[in-house]
Amino acid sequence: MGSHENVRAVLILDIIGRPPEHLTETLEKVVEEMGKEKGVKIVSKEIKEPTIMKDNKDFYTTFSEIEIEAEDIYHLAGLMFKYMPANIEVISPEEIKLSNNGWSDILSELIRRLHSYDEIARLMQIENQKLMEKMKELGINISGEKELKNKENK
Repeated sequence: MGSHENVRAVLILDIIGRPPEHLTETLEKVVEEMGKEKGVKIVSKEIKEPTIMKDNKDFYTTFSEIEIEAEDIYHLAGLMFKYMPANIEVISPEEIKLSNNGWSDILSELIRRLHSYDEIARLMQIENQKLMEKMKELGINISGEKELKNKENK
């Protein structure tokens, strides 16, 4: 795969929801699960107190900063795909050598995930189209309702 030097990184995971205590519990569980991943060790974690969102007062937001040590870059890439952090900073090593097989493994996993997300998006588009057609059959016109409300206000 390339260099066998451990990779140290800081991951930022953010979360939005309610109630605030649920966010903290959820992040605790995610960090716990992350620590159980093969080839990954949690070095430190800090979970911030949830705060009310500026744009939407019904929801809270918080984040955690997790320092991890992964056996290699492939294990770190696995964390990225599974937990999708908001940000990542590789602390060490300064340079990471990776064989062409190592790159192939990481890029193949990336492609596999992208195809999977693309398929989900296409299926949702089809479902949305079916739903719109059904609403039209039932005489429900979303844009028409807005137009009627606007006409009533005049």
